[in-house]
Amino acid sequence: MNITFLGTGDSMGTPRIYCDCFVCEEARTGGNNIRFRSSLWLEAEGEEPLLLDCGPDWRMQMERMGVRQVSQALMTHAHFDHIGGLTEWADSCRWTEKTARLFAPQEVLNDIRIRFPWIERQLIMNDNDKGMPYGKWLITPWKVNHGKNGYSYAYHFENKEEGTKWVYCSDSIHLTEQQKAPLSGLSLLVLGTSFAEEPYPMDTRSVYDMKEGLELVEEVNPKAALFTHLSHDVDVNKDYRLPSNVKLALTGMNIVI
Repeated sequence: MNITFLGTGDSMGTPRIYCDCFVCEEARTGGNNIRFRSSLWLEAEGEEPLLLDCGPDWRMQMERMGVRQVSQALMTHAHFDHIGGLTEWADSCRWTEKTARLFAPQEVLNDIRIRFPWIERQLIMNDNDKGMPYGKWLITPWKVNHGKNGYSYAYHFENKEEGTKWVYCSDSIHLTEQQKAPLSGLSLLVLGTSFAEEPYPMDTRSVYDMKEGLELVEEVNPKAALFTHLSHDVDVNKDYRLPSNVKLALTGMNIVI
């Protein structure tokens, strides 16, 4: 599977319009810290590309890749930074007289219907609670704790022919032992860590910070981990003395697993 990071930012992206911190200023010059809202572009042999989340930066993300049509997508949850591009995607389908497929747990689909009750004219919704195939891969969602923001879903990808498993978990904190179970034996864990060390009260938080993320990585021991969903608190040019198997995801980064 080919994985492209279309976005690696938190809910506000980087630079933040109101902010003149060093990280935001570096991003404004086209530096490594520019971050669109978190999203992936997945490609498996013999399959149409699969978008993972469709936030408000969707149009620019597609323009940067030179992509004019998206036929299918996975959704993690119905917060605006993950679904804000659905209206533009649906409108592009309307103008090209096409329909596309949207896959998510039924709970997420219901939330999307409430926010965009007309969207099923162009985006056909399919629940994937029991998992779904994607080429040689089996994709399975499971519900995770999203702190003060309620819930999200993470996705487990498994290629049984090659014995490869990886996980995308962008929005989570305080995973229970049951929620950690799908994290065992991974080749790659993509984990959301918004801050290097978040200073705010625990009851106001919704995503791991890098310090807590490293503790989780040490516990579940994937072969490699990439931290995404980064706020402007994180400077990707800084040496955080991460273990050799842990890196910060960059906008446009491409990996093969």
